[in-house]
Amino acid sequence: MRESKQPQSTRGPLRITVPSRADGFLRQFTAVIGGPLGRHSDPGRVNPGFFTVERVLILMTIAASLLMLLAKNPCRVNGWGGSNPYIYACYSDWVPLFGARGFAENPWVPFSAQAQFEYPVLMSVVASAVAWLVPEGAANRSLIYFDMNLVLVAILWIVTVVCTLRMGGRRPWDAAMVAIAPGIILAGSVNWDLWAVALLALGMLSFARRHTVLAGILIGLGTAMKIYPFFVLGAVLVIAVRTGKLKPFWVTGGTAALTWILVNLPYALAYPDSFKHFFAFSSERGAGFSSFWHVWNLLAEKSEALQPFNAQQMSFWDLVLFFLCCTGIAVLGLVAKRTPRLGSLAFLIVASFVMVNKVYSPQFIVWLIPLFALALPRWREFVVWMLVEVAHFYGLWFYLDSLGAEDIHKVFPETGYIVLVLAHMLMLGYLMYLVARSVLDPRRDPIRAVGQEDPLAGPFAGAPDAFTLRGLKPSAPQHAEHAANAPAPEAKA
Repeated sequence: MRESKQPQSTRGPLRITVPSRADGFLRQFTAVIGGPLGRHSDPGRVNPGFFTVERVLILMTIAASLLMLLAKNPCRVNGWGGSNPYIYACYSDWVPLFGARGFAENPWVPFSAQAQFEYPVLMSVVASAVAWLVPEGAANRSLIYFDMNLVLVAILWIVTVVCTLRMGGRRPWDAAMVAIAPGIILAGSVNWDLWAVALLALGMLSFARRHTVLAGILIGLGTAMKIYPFFVLGAVLVIAVRTGKLKPFWVTGGTAALTWILVNLPYALAYPDSFKHFFAFSSERGAGFSSFWHVWNLLAEKSEALQPFNAQQMSFWDLVLFFLCCTGIAVLGLVAKRTPRLGSLAFLIVASFVMVNKVYSPQFIVWLIPLFALALPRWREFVVWMLVEVAHFYGLWFYLDSLGAEDIHKVFPETGYIVLVLAHMLMLGYLMYLVARSVLDPRRDPIRAVGQEDPLAGPFAGAPDAFTLRGLKPSAPQHAEHAANAPAPEAKA
């Protein structure tokens, strides 16, 4: 054993995985630049000069942020009034909320008695803080408000990309999926969701580096922005049960819960009615566009055989279906031959929530893209997914524009909208299937294919199984199995 370990202790950094060499789909497109990187190259152990992987990805994200600005520019030039946001697919919540919710008159309007701002507390803080920075005497204050939010979102996007890169282990280039994702280019500026995305990415990176308290704080702050970062703790719980190491879960989860309480409690005590509004709004709202429930209700209007669901029924079935999904994911994690990776379980949980929720807003795609890059970084599937999502994105806005159209020649067919909604849900379901398959068969896992275990395992790294559902007894020590099955570092790059 000493002879096998000695080379690893002196050889320095491992090679990093090169996409043009490791990904068959990307390899097809390298002919114009001379083909894939040669087998005698030494990426990761040769100084690349200024253009490190991280700097290249930051430059790619900046370029993509400019494309985000370009995508919204028709509304910046022509205004967000009338049908412009739908015709040009440049809608953003920031501008209408700035005027309709009273930010133009009082930047801190959510923090007042009887305020009705339908977002969590920390997101209200962000919305108010940016509004407070808008000069009062400016000519077009709503445009300034939009531009300031866009700049902050671009910064958060870069933070998310850097965190994804640093969580990738030997596969830092997987973060390119996040850096150039068309889904983020189009939907990242619809709302403030990238704040929660960046906080979760920072939290997962902290957990990977065994800073469990810091991870809990960041996840708690992300949950105070959007609820979905909280669900990642379910993935931590599954691995904690499997390895018998419950302390990391209790520390991270407890800190996250305490952080959420400390952020929300002052607001709840000072303005209880305003605090309750978000929860009441979430419970009482009907089916959101692009959700399965909205499609079902549209079909129910045309068929007596189907019964539409009201808001209360959808809220109930949301919880039931999400609970069943989480139970299935937990079973999956406990029956797998090897401890599942945290990124895989996190993607499955969040994707399940998006699939069954009565609201499937277009910006929810920005939740999923970083988690997909950590769960199943395969470019063919990613490109197909993005093509489907782009088609759905434009189809949604064209459909909304046609709802009030009088000219039947300009109406986007409802059937086309339904097909696009089902297509983007089926595509997400297919990705969930592929991730679940990689959990059951680690040979299909791109992360493990390069000779590494879970880069996000943090305090669970190297821990053998203590409890599984494979015969209800611990399986063989994983470190021995991994050592036997893992390819040599020099053989795979």
